Amino acid sequence: MTTTALLLADTQWPRRAKELPAQVWAAVERADLVIHAGDWVDVRLVDELTARSRRLVGCWGNNDGPEIRGRLPEVARVTVEGTRIAVVHETGAAQGRERRMDAAFPDTDVLVFGHSHIPWDTTTPKGLRLLNPGSPTDRRRQPHRTYMRATIGGPGVLEVTLHRL
Repeated sequence: MTTTALLLADTQWPRRAKELPAQVWAAVERADLVIHAGDWVDVRLVDELTARSRRLVGCWGNNDGPEIRGRLPEVARVTVEGTRIAVVHETGAAQGRERRMDAAFPDTDVLVFGHSHIPWDTTTPKGLRLLNPGSPTDRRRQPHRTYMRATIGGPGVLEVTLHRL
């Protein structure tokens, strides 16, 4: 079996966009799992993604208020096709990230994170895959707004595609 996951972060709705892009909503509807790494901003987006996705896993971010923090964890965890996934908003500075995340998430295969709005895909020395899908609504210092799609085919089998909007 395989599971298709949509990876989102830093949607910051409605501050950065009045709507999520239609391409993102189409990806939500095709995905088996939607993973959101925080900075939703408005709880209505949590509700809408919950209603429109088959399964939603998410955490809160630094721009999320008490209502979202009351509903979502700081670190979300899920096992999919034998792959252990953790979701957190912030991981600190890029320099030293791999070493810090290896220490912080020793029993994790994939860490999905956000905060920077900068896409990131690396593997740490201990084999932890670090993924930041960027932001579908705010490109910040990037040439494009982005999100990721992952196909999970079993432990250690993960194909990731970065999508530009």
